[in-house]
Amino acid sequence: MEQAIGIFIIIHASFGGVAFIFGLIAMIAKKGLKVHRRSGLVFFYSMVISAISAMIIAVLPNHESPFLFAVGLFSLYFVLIGKRALRFKHKNPNLTFEKWMAWIMIFAGILMISLPIILLGVINIVLSVFAVVGILSAFKNLTLYKHPERLQKDWLKLHLGNIMGGYIAAVTAFVVVNQFFPSFYGWFIPGIIGGFFIAYWLSKVRPQQK
Repeated sequence: MEQAIGIFIIIHASFGGVAFIFGLIAMIAKKGLKVHRRSGLVFFYSMVISAISAMIIAVLPNHESPFLFAVGLFSLYFVLIGKRALRFKHKNPNLTFEKWMAWIMIFAGILMISLPIILLGVINIVLSVFAVVGILSAFKNLTLYKHPERLQKDWLKLHLGNIMGGYIAAVTAFVVVNQFFPSFYGWFIPGIIGGFFIAYWLSKVRPQQK
């Protein structure tokens, strides 16, 4: 069992590193160019593999980690929604998968908040913050799914915002694992900095859409 877990850890760390590098390349590259599209695809598939392997590791014996599972689920949700937002530029996309993902995120977020209270009698601040962000994003997306015309208009904002949210999750995991910041600060500093980057890119998108 430990050998299998070791393989999953190598897969998770390796693809997480690839996602970290190619996500940065995609972020810096001019949007729409071949280098952006290709590096973005490498980032997406690397993130999916890294996130799924993280969630598997987090539930295996002697390696149980609600933090790792939360980051894996959080990043997986955002990169999947961000990638599939590219479909919204076309009319009448099938949104069944997106709706299921949103409800799964909401359900998981509720568990992330409630389980520490039920099992340990405490509020886990880190898990709760991740949960609230995920739940709010999922509800916002469910509202948008009721208005396909808005999806077709705002697909680029949805793509950039969600993909960068997934990248922030990857950076957060990297920072925490390597203990770049003391205590729990590493869980929040990448999100705060990343939030400014998201706001910057969305501000560049709005004039183009007008």
